[in-house]
Amino acid sequence: MSNRFVNIIVPVIAVILGIAVGTLIMILSGYNPLDAFAALWQGAFGDEFYFGETVRLVTPLLLAGISVAFAFRTGLFNIGVEGQLIVGWLAAVWVGTAVELPKLIHLPLAVLAAALAGALWGFIPGLLKARFRVHEVIVTIMMNYVALHVTNYFIKNVLSDNGDKTERVAESASLRSEFFEGLTDLSRMHWGIFIALFCVFIMWFLLEKTTTGYELRSVGFNQHASQYAGMNVNKNIIYSMVISGAFAGLAGAMEGLGTFEYASIKGGFTGTGFDGIAVALLGANGPIGIILAAVLFGSLKQGALNMPLQAGVPNELVDIIIALIIFFVASSYMIRWFIERISKKEVK
Repeated sequence: MSNRFVNIIVPVIAVILGIAVGTLIMILSGYNPLDAFAALWQGAFGDEFYFGETVRLVTPLLLAGISVAFAFRTGLFNIGVEGQLIVGWLAAVWVGTAVELPKLIHLPLAVLAAALAGALWGFIPGLLKARFRVHEVIVTIMMNYVALHVTNYFIKNVLSDNGDKTERVAESASLRSEFFEGLTDLSRMHWGIFIALFCVFIMWFLLEKTTTGYELRSVGFNQHASQYAGMNVNKNIIYSMVISGAFAGLAGAMEGLGTFEYASIKGGFTGTGFDGIAVALLGANGPIGIILAAVLFGSLKQGALNMPLQAGVPNELVDIIIALIIFFVASSYMIRWFIERISKKEVK
């Protein structure tokens, strides 16, 4: 059995096992799983509004997923996607509220500001890793908290008059469109989905079709061999974290310019950045896999909102299913071992 087939089938089995165990938990808790999953499907794809909201949820998950995956593919662990997303959100809203420009200039400028802010937040752990060999996991986790409290300070003291949120971004900086509102019955779906899909393509093209991408993957695979081959290891480490941070900052722009159109003081993390880790793991760090994983997680999260209303099932059960899927993905070596045993028996 080829490794490529195993890499494809393992996440599928993980999803099936997660749903199966989640179904068992529903039965043991006295809930009807058929009603629960029917309500979940209805809440995710039942009509135009729900479909639009699902796409809206998938959009930042896609960008958070490729942010994590890009770092993984280059040998780094960017656990700071949440913080990079938050600063990107703030930067996009700041530009969206601070200036008045034609939409053709204002919107790209606000999106670019988010990418630059995320890139800057990724540059710091990248520099510390490259120059001082400080582990990026520790630094990125710490930077999440710095991002949360620094952005809260700016929202309260700079972008508002001691308020808990900023003004709405100008219409010229908004990703929303009357076209999508009419198409999806006034959902919050916006143009950001096309930006996210384009970024998935950029990630694939950069890693697989460019010299820079080859060097980034090579450094991630073996730093000593790459240095011996004449590659600048430190520069590539920084590049990797900067690019990963830029993708995460764009995820923040999707929230600040599309879903909410403002920035508010946060009592805790949004969770989207951490969900990006799960999306990357389930998607096996590949572009197609990440798209499918983001759609799965987005539809589960959106559909879960309908479960208490239609089936009387707590939406926390969906969180349990998601956690189980992540558990089985993280334990993929057990699934691989089982598949290998079966394939060996078939050969005999």
